[in-house]
Amino acid sequence: MSTRHHLQPISAVILLLVLAISPSPSHSSTHNHEQVNLESNPISRFQNYLRINTAHPTPDYAAAVNYLTAFAATIPTLQTRTLYLTTPDKPLLLITWPGSNPSLPAVLFNSHLDSVPAEPSKWLHDPFAAHLSDDGKIYARGAQDDKCTGMQYLEAIKELKSNLDYTPLRTLHISYVPDEEVGGLDGMAKFVESKEFKELNIGFVLDEGQASVNDEFRVFYADRSPWKLVIKSAGVPGHGSRMYDNSAMENLMKSVEVIMKFRENSFDLVKAGQAANSEVISVNPVYMKAGIPSPSGFVMNMQPSEVEAGFDIRLPPTAEPEFMMRRIAEEWAPAWRNMTYQITEQGSLRDYLGRPLLTATNESNPWWSVFKQAITAAGGKLAKPEILSSTTDARFMRQMGIPTLGFSPMKNTPILLHDHNELLESSVYLEGIKVYEHIIRLLSSFDGASVSEGR
Repeated sequence: MSTRHHLQPISAVILLLVLAISPSPSHSSTHNHEQVNLESNPISRFQNYLRINTAHPTPDYAAAVNYLTAFAATIPTLQTRTLYLTTPDKPLLLITWPGSNPSLPAVLFNSHLDSVPAEPSKWLHDPFAAHLSDDGKIYARGAQDDKCTGMQYLEAIKELKSNLDYTPLRTLHISYVPDEEVGGLDGMAKFVESKEFKELNIGFVLDEGQASVNDEFRVFYADRSPWKLVIKSAGVPGHGSRMYDNSAMENLMKSVEVIMKFRENSFDLVKAGQAANSEVISVNPVYMKAGIPSPSGFVMNMQPSEVEAGFDIRLPPTAEPEFMMRRIAEEWAPAWRNMTYQITEQGSLRDYLGRPLLTATNESNPWWSVFKQAITAAGGKLAKPEILSSTTDARFMRQMGIPTLGFSPMKNTPILLHDHNELLESSVYLEGIKVYEHIIRLLSSFDGASVSEGR
């Protein structure tokens, strides 16, 4: 481990850097693949990346990869590769910082290129203009989720390499993957199964987290896994005035009552403070299809013979999937009530050895210890480790048995991912760069963990 330079903890001086940043440049496009506009300061570079519209359903992945590749080219010794694991319109960018001892397991920092759509009419500013307000707020889709981390990784490496002449002991990789927001099946899911990934010899991964509304950084050791449940009910059709046993709508409503009671019991635990939202099985109704359409709405004097409803279920890694399967089959959609169901699992709850998909956050995991040291060295404080209530690409690495934490250095920040007016304070963004300098330096100089440790 080199001791040539010593990184100071974050101070108020770092946060004041934003005052010296020039105003936002005009809404210039980075979609020209022949010429990339790389500004001279971190905030402007971040704004330019945010202006590339990578929102679904038509994310401009090529422009984003082009911009990141051009920025990486300004940092000595970084190597870039673009992989096409599915189709030519879904590139995956891999940036590598070679370590002095490449035999050691490498560290991977992951970020996704895509973002969810935005409704411009409901924003204060154009969601793809990356407007910098007078009070230092950057409004943009992807500002929190998660183009911030993607640029902060590179900015931190730029500082360590270009200004401090630091060389890592372990090799570091940064992956920029497509399609995380639509399930990751054509992105990270394909990457972890590829020979290119296996050749990286990854020992530890840092992926995205969420903002914290207080002065503690949040860190996530597991995700909940989503199930998409569709229940269909069949029954006797007939006149709206007749009373039938086991009509399609009656059967479905019975199921909805049972499901909502289960939801209520889980939610009661959360409201009573006995469990976090992410620690319980959540279920929410998301749609219902029923009735006979008519030009003016629905035929009111006809009972439908088929009805359908959809539910979003989220299971923590501590849940028993077999138990939920039995509950659905026996209570929520029993065949004896003329009901059928379909479950679409978007990721497993277990890794390849059958263990729950979670990363240890205690002394049994040496990577956790080093990560904590880095946050302390940066002058920060960690909140109690959490299960993420939603789902990220981290689950694919955990399925491979690789210790993976979710982390985004955004404190004292409202949680606005997928929301209108998503924003990030300039000072918070700059602070995050300094945090990653400490994380990258300590993780890359750590010489004590093997690939099999840390689970």
